[in-house]
Amino acid sequence: MPQIFVFGDSITYGAWDKEGGWVQRLRRFLDEKVLTSSDFYYLVYNLGVSGDNTCDLLKRFKFEIEQRFCKNEKAIVIFAIGINDSQFVQSKNSNQVSEEQFKENLEKLIKLARNFTSIIVFVGLTPVDESKTTPIPWNTDKFYKNEYIQRYNEIIKKVCKNNNLHYIEIFEEFAETNYQELLEDGLHPNSEGHQKIFEIVKNYLVENGIIVIS
Repeated sequence: MPQIFVFGDSITYGAWDKEGGWVQRLRRFLDEKVLTSSDFYYLVYNLGVSGDNTCDLLKRFKFEIEQRFCKNEKAIVIFAIGINDSQFVQSKNSNQVSEEQFKENLEKLIKLARNFTSIIVFVGLTPVDESKTTPIPWNTDKFYKNEYIQRYNEIIKKVCKNNNLHYIEIFEEFAETNYQELLEDGLHPNSEGHQKIFEIVKNYLVENGIIVIS
């Protein structure tokens, strides 16, 4: 009974998607396979929390996975985190989490995750529609800019490369389309956006043998 733990923020949680987001779509995809095969079973846990950055995730990661982890089963940890770290706070004249701290936090999360599994995957960040996120309407002290998101995305890529971990590119996949139409409020994907993320993630997991579909 392989377990898939997906840690992240509101996008991971599935905000603004009536079908529950890309993680819920992954779970439904796997559940449908389970229902048609007695030899196939995956458990998917959505551990996304709205507003979380890597500092927040570090505080809860160990406790949350320990409550669900079965040591006799294969485990897969997926991190989809970082866009809130890149958030620019005008009153502080800085990003929510500095680039140096972000890299350090990623290394700490990897070290913690390796206590439970060797299969660790990072999902890259999504672009934003800056006309709606500079600033965000619900908090005019906070900005999301693609310049910052790309910098933090590059840090994730480098950390994955240095640690020989899986990295799933999302930003560039979105950028090749009219991605503004995939965003509900300029920041969070809408249902179509979540469907696209699901397809990218699912295809990567299957093609790289992380999920085995018989």
